[in-house]
Formats: sequence, C-alpha cells, structure tokens
Amino acid sequence: MPPPRKAPEELVVITKTYDFILWSCRHTSKFPRNHRFVLGERIERNLYDLLALLIRAKYTRERRPLLEQANLVLETLRFQVRLAKDLQCLKTDSYGFAGKSIDEIGRLVGGWLKAGDRAS
Repeated sequence: MPPPRKAPEELVVITKTYDFILWSCRHTSKFPRNHRFVLGERIERNLYDLLALLIRAKYTRERRPLLEQANLVLETLRFQVRLAKDLQCLKTDSYGFAGKSIDEIGRLVGGWLKAGDRAS
C-alpha cells in the first residue's frame, strides 16, 4: 500500500485559513460593542479577503501577485489582532492562538511563493 499523499500546500493553507476564520468569528462577535463593529468587522473582512486571495491563487498561473497581497493582508491582521489584545477584546491565550495561526498561514503562503519560484 503506497504511503498517503501529502496534501498540496495550497490546500493546507486554504483549510487553515478557513479554520482560523471560524475561530475568529466566534471571538470577534464577543468583542465589546464599541470595538465589535469596527475592529472586529475589519479583522473578519481581512480574513475573508485573505481566503478569497488564496482561492484565486489556487486557480491561476499568475499567483505571485495574489500571494504577495495575501502576505500584506496577514501583516495587517497581525497588527489588528495585537490591537484587539491591547484593547482587551482578546484574552492573552486567544491572542497567542491567533498569532500562531497567522504565523503558520504566513509560513505556508511563503512556502507556496517559493515553490512557485522553483517551478518557473
């Protein structure tokens, strides 16, 4: 029996992003009212945009600009999540989880970018 095939990097990053969106929606909905409709909504919007960029990148040959844009969205998310922690919208444990998730997604996007460079 052949060993199980490793999931393509793009599928893994899309799945991780989707899972992080689910986690995030459960948390941003609990932000204090004065931050829920600005900061919480922007975090969610950036996550939805990130997912859309990754899906578009999966289905195009010209993925480099999309993946570079995804990296910029991830950097914005890092600051927004940090701001949510500093404004006490997120507990320290949740902030730690979010940071690790964003870093992992970032590493996967970076790996996908490098794999594309090798393929060219």
